[in-house]
Amino acid sequence: MADLKYPEDLKYAESDEWIRVDGDTATIGISDYAQEALNDLVYVEFKEVGETLAQGEAFGEVESVKAASEVYLPVAGEITAVNSDLEGDPETVNGDPYGAGWMIKIKITDSSNLANLMDATAYKEYCDNR
Repeated sequence: MADLKYPEDLKYAESDEWIRVDGDTATIGISDYAQEALNDLVYVEFKEVGETLAQGEAFGEVESVKAASEVYLPVAGEITAVNSDLEGDPETVNGDPYGAGWMIKIKITDSSNLANLMDATAYKEYCDNR
């Protein structure tokens, strides 16, 4: 794959979501590896603000020209915001998966879930060995 990015300030799930934690809130999206594998995104749909989900529960779906895939919550939490800009412009995720392509924000309800996630080095190694 191309020169993929693995920002050091994020944690990663095996299902290819990233999480940026700031106190008890977090921003979540899909990794550069995931957007590259999916190819051009054409559609996104997310759960509603106010929904509380467990770690590993689907918070939405992304569709590309290649496939449809659910996206999963790396930690338990309540959705506090969704990136509605992506509904009209889903390919933003392809161009900027860690910035403007963020998907949801949550209030973390179980921070112990963070211990199950990979740092950038471990996630890169995980991706390289698939």
